[in-house]
Amino acid sequence: MSSEPLFGAGKIRARDDRSEPLHRASWLDTAVTFDHRRWACKDIELRWTAPRHVIVLTERGRTEQTRVSSDSGLVYDGQDRAGAITFVPAEAERYGVYREADLSYSALWIDPKADIPGCDGLARMPTMVNRNDPVMATLVSSLCADMVRGMRPDSAYIEHLVALLAMRVAFLDGHVSSVHRLSPLNRRTLGRVDAFIDAQLQSDISLRDLAAVANMPVDTFARRFKAAAGMAPYAYVLERRITRAEILLRTTSLPLGNLALALGFASQSHFTSTFRRLRGTTPKAYRTEFLPGS
Repeated sequence: MSSEPLFGAGKIRARDDRSEPLHRASWLDTAVTFDHRRWACKDIELRWTAPRHVIVLTERGRTEQTRVSSDSGLVYDGQDRAGAITFVPAEAERYGVYREADLSYSALWIDPKADIPGCDGLARMPTMVNRNDPVMATLVSSLCADMVRGMRPDSAYIEHLVALLAMRVAFLDGHVSSVHRLSPLNRRTLGRVDAFIDAQLQSDISLRDLAAVANMPVDTFARRFKAAAGMAPYAYVLERRITRAEILLRTTSLPLGNLALALGFASQSHFTSTFRRLRGTTPKAYRTEFLPGS
């Protein structure tokens, strides 16, 4: 298969080019797409423009040479290496030359119209190639690890992840906007959000869904919610799911696989690992404490 990027158009000239898709997923009506690939080639030259922002982590492997230019001139000339982060804003043309590539990478493609905190400023950020940033590398590699294990995160988690990555891109470029302190959500609004979460636990709850319940912009809601609840919305939703799981484990004999799906987890293994991380024990062990014969 070709190494052609998932989005965009341009020209590619390659020799001994091989690309193998490993994992792919989309969230928020395809506003965010994850693309994990293995890629190898003798040499390749490309001139490319994409309608989406892209954040790329080189997971493993390297190149002998990576040379990337943009409209503003030479951006990078060196080697691609494991742990390196690249960001290219939407509609930015890049010209790249890669020699002796043999690597795997994870890419997050982000629609510029996505209503996610921090993303509105990405279009103003410059292209950066093979930057060393452990924060961004950890965020993207953790998502990749979840996908490899079959643990597809929900939309609220992805929105939070993308927001953190967007703010980190701005931080690395020195464009950190001041954040005004907002008042917490009032009790009535928080109650409406709680009721919505409890009614939709089996669904893929997004930050946009919660903001709509509160009748607020996504960015404003996220900050006011955290001020009220003491945690980010995605973490709060996860805590509500685990709290409901505890009740069901104590009071029913519902099989763990069915229980996981009823609570919005991608699989029983995803449910088990999340429960263990948040409660320090497995769902099966927890149930046995209350239902010894189970």
